[in-house]
Order: sequence, then structure tokens, then C-alpha cells
Amino acid sequence: MNMQMFAPVDKPASLWAATAPSGKAHQQLSGDVEADVTIIGAGFTGLRTALKLSEAGVKAIVLDAGDVAYGASGRTGGQVNPMLPFNTPDQLRKLLGQTYFERLTETSLSSADELFSFIKNYQIDCQARQNGWLRVCHNRRALIAARKGVEEWNIHGAGMTVVEGNDLHKLAGSKAYGAGVVTPGGGAVQPMSLARGIAAAAAQRGVSIYGRSAVIDLEKDGSTWVAKTAHGSVRSDWVVVATNGYTGDLIPKLSSTILPLTPIQMATDPLPGDVIDSILPQGHTISDSRRVIMYARKEPDSRMVYGGFGKLERTGEIGGFDWLQMDAERVFPQLKGANWTYKWGGRVALTDDHLPHLHEPKPGILIGLGYNGRGVAMSNVMGRVMAERILGAQADALPFPTSSIKAIPFRSVKMQGLGTAIWFMRLLDYLETR
Repeated sequence: MNMQMFAPVDKPASLWAATAPSGKAHQQLSGDVEADVTIIGAGFTGLRTALKLSEAGVKAIVLDAGDVAYGASGRTGGQVNPMLPFNTPDQLRKLLGQTYFERLTETSLSSADELFSFIKNYQIDCQARQNGWLRVCHNRRALIAARKGVEEWNIHGAGMTVVEGNDLHKLAGSKAYGAGVVTPGGGAVQPMSLARGIAAAAAQRGVSIYGRSAVIDLEKDGSTWVAKTAHGSVRSDWVVVATNGYTGDLIPKLSSTILPLTPIQMATDPLPGDVIDSILPQGHTISDSRRVIMYARKEPDSRMVYGGFGKLERTGEIGGFDWLQMDAERVFPQLKGANWTYKWGGRVALTDDHLPHLHEPKPGILIGLGYNGRGVAMSNVMGRVMAERILGAQADALPFPTSSIKAIPFRSVKMQGLGTAIWFMRLLDYLETR
């Protein structure tokens, strides 16, 4: 199986990379080595898998084309949202059937709590705070849908509440929206610090991590798999693919199962006390219900981070920051005149059914990807679950159904039209919020 792999050598120019504690630069794989499990991708999913395996005495080696958290894990908005992107439980039940609906509902609703407990247990310094997630409604139709969703999800223990009018304005520090929903389990982390913390914990338990080591070929040799890089190889019984939005063609057709979108974020300089204190005064994270969403949070050092969707240009440059700044000033007028010091973006993976995908295409190969904007919490779950599978759990006992690799219908057309589609969705959002 050949792979055309994204092979970065630089670092993401993000606030997270600039402010996280210095991380170890991992050496390139050189020579032929053996392990029990080869993990491709040193982001949240791969590192969490490796950590759990190492604690069970399983020898794991992690390979990455860049280094720890080079991809989405180090470029994410860092918001921990404990919900799959479905308005009502019925939508999820129709996709999964009752058994997996119950499992995945319980798993997703507890995913944020699981992550924050994990961070506490391993004493990872990543500015973790669980102050709640506020999702605001951009029009009346969205509010009606939100009320229905709150009523139905709360039956399953979501604990969500609707806030409106002045109560919302006080909570958000903004009058741009009239109503919203608070999910108390939500929160935020410094994602680069989290990834480096997991990597350090894994390394302390015997996991070997190699950077600048893109896997260019994966072959079966007798009863084992051999993952080849430019300068070495790893032979193992199991291979875990955890590349998400940076997935190439190492596994045939895998890249065709996702749409790699380009979220972008900006961060201000530290703001004056009266300005930062007026925004999200209780420390919530915030996002909205538009097709092209915004999401934001404030940092412990008095910066504001604001995100949305951008566009990856043919030149490799990322566009959309002008629109994002205008939107930030629309939602929070107190940010007018702020200096946006950092601007960055990356790739996330969307699936056609909006569910995370767990694949086991051949004996000894596991793949977990497709978090649809819920990756900070759900990647932690996926990593744990894949490790449990390797350690002996039956596939039909896992919270995620094991699905076959199926290409998204008309994917090439959808990929070509992403820029136009985002522009059109922004127009619809604008018309609906006038």
C-alpha cells in the first residue's frame, strides 16, 4: 500500500505553539525496529492509544510526519464539547440502531468529563477548565430546534439549559444573539500543552515517538505488518492509523471517507482588564448555530481566541481571516481595535454521517478518525477504545460500531465546491440573522 503523505517539518504558527511549555523534538526513525503496535499519528488519538497500551505492558511506537500535535491536535480551537453534532437523539438512533445509540450517547455525553478526569489523573498542565459551553442560536428556527434538543437530550442526562434575553447577554458578554443553550460539562484546554503532556506521560512509560517519520508504505509480511519510512521500518502485530484530517492513501480509499475542512483561529494580544472581563465573564466557551459557525473562548492571560472556517488556497495559504475579524467584532464589539497577533489554521475531518468512524479493514489494522468538530474530547475516547480492542475487547462490545471503508458519494465534486459552498452558507447565515 503506497501513501502520498503530508510531510511537514516546520511548526504551526499558533498561539498554542508559542505559549505551550517547550516540547521535546523527537528524532527521526532510523533503522529497522520491532514493536507490538505501530501507531501512525502523534496527535490526541494516537498518543492516547499509545499511553493506554504502554500501561498494559504493550510496546508501542508512534510515528508522525511532523512531530507531536503538528496537525489538528495542535491547531484546534481547544474547546471540549461533550456532544455529537446531532440536534436530537432520534437522528442518532436512526443511524445507529438502539444498541449503539445507547452506547455512543453515554460515551459522548461523558466524553468531556472523561478527558478532564484524565488530565487530572496524569497531572497534565494544559490550562484545563470546565466552566461550561454556551451554544447561541442565530435565529428563531435555531432556538425552536435547540429547545427540542434540550428536552430530548436531557432525558439521557445531558443537563442542558436554555438561557434567553438579558440572562444570555450577561453570560456571553454580547448582545448579538437572543438565546442559547448551556452544556455544563463543556470547557477548554491549551491543546498543544495537552498533547505534549500525553506524549511525555507515554514516553515515561516506554513509548518511543519519532518525528519527521512519515509512513510511506505498509505491507503484510507473514503474520506481521511492516510500516516503512524513508529511513527505517517498524514491524508489529498491530497498526493503528490516527491521522484524521491529514489522512493520505496509506490505507486504500480511506482519504475518500472524509472531507478535510480548514478551521481557522485568531488570538489577540492580552486585553485590558475591563475589556476581557466583559466577555464570557463566567469563563464559558461559546459557539453558534450558523452553518459557518464561530467559536471563541478567553485565555488565562487575558487574550481572546476566535475561530471559524477558512479556505485552503492552492498556494497553501489559508484565507478567511478578514471575515473572521469582522465577525468577532460583530459578536463582541468591545474587540474593535484589538491587535490579533496570531492567525493559524489546520485540517479537521468531517464524515458523511457526522459520526466518528472506527474501521478494522484487515486483521491487525485499526483506524479511528472523523470527529466532526468534537475532536478534543472524542479523540481521547477513540484512542482509549482502540487500545482496549488491541488488548482483547471484542469489536461488537465497543461503543463505536466497526464500519467498512466507504467513499463519500460525489466527494471530488464536494471537495471542488467547498469554497463556494462556504461562501453561499455565509450568505444564508447573513440573511437569516438580519
